[in-house]
Amino acid sequence: MSAHTIFLEELERDALTELVNIGVSRAASSLRKMVGEQVLLSVPAVEVMTREGAAVLIRERESGELVAVRQDFQGVFSGRALLIFPETNSMALVHAVTGGALSVDEAAEMENEALAETGNVVLNSCLATMANMLQQPLTMSLPEVLRGDGASLFTLSDENADGGVVLFLYINFAINDRDIRGYIAMLMDLPSLQALKTLINDFIERVAGDVG
Repeated sequence: MSAHTIFLEELERDALTELVNIGVSRAASSLRKMVGEQVLLSVPAVEVMTREGAAVLIRERESGELVAVRQDFQGVFSGRALLIFPETNSMALVHAVTGGALSVDEAAEMENEALAETGNVVLNSCLATMANMLQQPLTMSLPEVLRGDGASLFTLSDENADGGVVLFLYINFAINDRDIRGYIAMLMDLPSLQALKTLINDFIERVAGDVG
């Protein structure tokens, strides 16, 4: 079975985009409490692609180094979630999260901690909301900060060498009027994507039943 045979249909992608946007709006609310500033988060587009395709896409959009917060998730569908920023944006994020009260040296020392905390809030809110609305529990690992290019960030272990897929989510991210673009990537193998596709269809049927 190739990834292309189970890519999401338009209705499934719309439903997933809606689920993710509910998740990131909850993340924005949590970040707002954490930083005491206005936080705006939205996911305007969701794409499903191969890991190689995701690496090429992010390389075309971001020429510099990338910073990512990684958390693995396990449940009916399992994989790895990444919150990715261009490295040039990561310090802007740290200053925004810490209210701009730190010196350059202090901000540099706190960078990983602030990034991990932000990633934990965003990824946990996003995935926990999806899991809740799909009526399936997920467990999440602790956040880990990675640096590198798209190819290294999208590499999984050898036992997942079937290629797998990436759910690639663009994020509009603004804290206190600072615009910080980023991405959420969910790396999954094909059985996990098939399981997610099934759960999304169950969700669509429940929503249609409630409306009817």
